[in-house]
Amino acid sequence: MDFAPDAITVDLVARMNAFLTECVYPAEAVLDAQVAETPDDWSLRPIVRELQLEARSRGLWNLFLPSEGLTNLQYAAVAELTGRSPKLAPVALNCAAPDTGNMEVLAEFGTAAQRERWLAPLLEGRIRSSFCMTEPEVASSDATNIATSIRRDGNDYVINGRKWWSTGAMNPQAEIFIVMGRTATPESDVPRHRQQSMILVPRDTPGVTIVRPLTVFGYDDRDHGGHAEVLFDGVRVPVTNLISREGDGFAIAQARLGPGRIHHCMRLLGMAERTMDLMRERAKSRVAFGRPLADQGVVREWLAESRISIESLRLLVLKTAWLMDTVGNAAAMTEIQAIKIAVPRAVQQILDRAIQLHGGGGLTADDPIAEMFAGARALRLADGPDEVHLSSLGKAELRR
Repeated sequence: MDFAPDAITVDLVARMNAFLTECVYPAEAVLDAQVAETPDDWSLRPIVRELQLEARSRGLWNLFLPSEGLTNLQYAAVAELTGRSPKLAPVALNCAAPDTGNMEVLAEFGTAAQRERWLAPLLEGRIRSSFCMTEPEVASSDATNIATSIRRDGNDYVINGRKWWSTGAMNPQAEIFIVMGRTATPESDVPRHRQQSMILVPRDTPGVTIVRPLTVFGYDDRDHGGHAEVLFDGVRVPVTNLISREGDGFAIAQARLGPGRIHHCMRLLGMAERTMDLMRERAKSRVAFGRPLADQGVVREWLAESRISIESLRLLVLKTAWLMDTVGNAAAMTEIQAIKIAVPRAVQQILDRAIQLHGGGGLTADDPIAEMFAGARALRLADGPDEVHLSSLGKAELRR
């Protein structure tokens, strides 16, 4: 395994660092001000559109998609850098969830007509999207529990159900929802992992109701388009909106979540590195009990432990990316599960140390630490909770 960056990666990292320094970091305060002016507006702010135009002009656009020319290993270095400004950098590059996963689904499983209608404008950044899988009434970490019904009626499917944590749904520019539901009942003789399907539901379809926004520790995650509870009440769409075939929903979900999980971990490493910048600055500048915090042994231990975690986990993420490139996502599932468990947990701990080091200020919005902590904690549930991945990984270990 050779993880040394090639010439393409070195060039992209240089351009990405310049973009962050020259454009993204200065825009963070601008974004906060624009959101404060119209807090009830969930659409992308003007500063984001400006950054998207600049990113495209610099060749930093849609880098997540393998068909655009990058391997997972090459993308890892760029994705990590986007994590240094999680509210702005991913969406500026059109590499933000949930659009990345939805675009991958359409690219791999969509029909030519579906790709033309929905994938093309998503790749252009003209629209956004939502992914509707989790439900409030069932343990959705087990996708076979999904209760939303997708019933065939002539040339249409009729959808009924309630979703929540539907990422992207609050943004009015999210014109298309990918909805997972049942095309077969639990009582049928259809195998339990073949009872689910995915279907495309345009936002303006009658019967689609955005019930309410959801927050993460009070943060609205509007860079993702927010999270929402969504009601589908007698929603009727043509049969041509089905993605792939009836019963393929579970397999599509697994294919979608693999790249999504590693992308989250790549960005989390960037969050950790920015946190280390803030910790070093704080430790050197803050004086307590007559000396800088940097002179305190416990602070040095926090920095040392954090550096060990980052370097160790980066190697595991790079190994996972390399395996996905060389043997495929399915063969890399053990490593994907491992990083999904280890990276959010470790980065959450690093952020907790940073909060402690910043004292009361660490709990405020003066620095991005508290919001990044909320994001890292949420990722221990998103795309499957730690416990599910630990159980599956343990089973795999016993089969060795």
